Amino acid sequence: MDTINVGIIGCGRISDLHHAGYVGCETARIHAVCDTNRTLAEQKQKAWGASKYYTDYRDLLADRDVDAVEILSPQPLHEVMVIAAAKAGKHVALQKPMTVSLTSAERILAAVKAQKILFQVSDNYLFYPPIVLAKKLIAEGAIGMPTNLRIKMISGGRGGWEVPASAWAWRAAENAQGRGFQTFDHGHHLWAVAWYLLGRVERVSSWIDTLDGIIDSPAVVMWKYRDGVKYGTCEYAHAPELQIPSKYYANDEWFEITGTKGILCIPRCTGNINPGPGLRLFDANGWKDFDDVKTDWKEGFIGATRNFIAAIQGNAAPLLCGEDAREILKLDLAISLSAKIRREVNLDELDAKESSEERTRVQLEPAQPKRQDAPTPGTGEASARDTSRDAIDVLTAGLAGRVDAEKSRGWTSTVKLFVKGDEAGVFSYELRFETGTLTVANASSDQPAQLTIKVLAAAWVDILRGAKTIEDCFISGALELDGAIEEALKLRDVLGL
Repeated sequence: MDTINVGIIGCGRISDLHHAGYVGCETARIHAVCDTNRTLAEQKQKAWGASKYYTDYRDLLADRDVDAVEILSPQPLHEVMVIAAAKAGKHVALQKPMTVSLTSAERILAAVKAQKILFQVSDNYLFYPPIVLAKKLIAEGAIGMPTNLRIKMISGGRGGWEVPASAWAWRAAENAQGRGFQTFDHGHHLWAVAWYLLGRVERVSSWIDTLDGIIDSPAVVMWKYRDGVKYGTCEYAHAPELQIPSKYYANDEWFEITGTKGILCIPRCTGNINPGPGLRLFDANGWKDFDDVKTDWKEGFIGATRNFIAAIQGNAAPLLCGEDAREILKLDLAISLSAKIRREVNLDELDAKESSEERTRVQLEPAQPKRQDAPTPGTGEASARDTSRDAIDVLTAGLAGRVDAEKSRGWTSTVKLFVKGDEAGVFSYELRFETGTLTVANASSDQPAQLTIKVLAAAWVDILRGAKTIEDCFISGALELDGAIEEALKLRDVLGL
């Protein structure tokens, strides 16, 4: 085929970075896009110059002009979408992680093999230029025999781009199933790098905790490699009051690889906490800085896309292929399982010959960290605060003095707020924003609103006092949004919530 026509399934926040791989690409183009949100699908079609848009992925798969697809949907949808794409004869690049269990992964592998399509699980970290260069230097013996890998991942409460509320919603559902935001979903990136740099892992031990009952961090993960005397550690930290300098998500990672005669340091990845060269080498001659290596996180997405296209053309091997992606998934699941059962887990345990019922149970129940003393919405410390109507009236009225005039410039909106008290029913308010000012009044039934918020009284008190953010309460289920969800993000910024 002269030009590969690609369909993008899922037009959420991350899709813009996948699109970057097609900019300036002479051998492939985005032919069609698909999202259940029609407005979003139309916007991406126009922005990317695609020929068509769909709201049902099955219609996109029925498009005979589509040669390949990138599937960027939530994890539980991966299996059904990949199998459908395989049956339609489309090559597939699947957003990590591969799926939610090993049995599901095996069904995916069987389907793509039966249809003889090219299948790749995309992980942009494996194409991040400093990591690629580090692998090359390790292979050339720059640090001797590698013995240790250290990873640090930190997430902050602020910084980076805005994440749509819909993205938090599906991640909240995953969190409820025990697949944590940090250690499972984002963790795939880190475990893929650990595999890519130093090989397959034999066994792991992990401790996964939480500060708020929601985010699975802080956490510490340790592992031993199968071959040689090699070990790895990963430390997660969550700093809810910290702003992370980043063009992308409000987090950052750095890596340190130690060998028998040198050290490699990759000082940043998603964010920009540690400025300077993208890779440093320390050996007997001192420090050597690699200043010319690209460090924009977007570069990894471009590399993953170009690898997919080259693999379809037969010019490269896909990274990750299905079997390798299953190996990373197994490590991901073993880490969750170790934290849950509080012991070291050998990865071969997950491949053991068990009954299908037991095997499915183990793999679908990774750890869901929750401290015994972590307050949940409406209980504990929050409920001990004053959640009376009078107290909430005063706190809500005080929002008028918290408006950021610069961020609210030109913004006009009406937000209806319903606060559910412990025993005194529902308190109703109307927040009217206009020309940099806010008027707080009792809710009017005939006044149209762009956004409606329903929130538990204790959670609303926590938000107003800065103990929790709107995102925290939305993810935990203590706050519901209806209407123009993007208005909630604007509300957060204008009022500093």
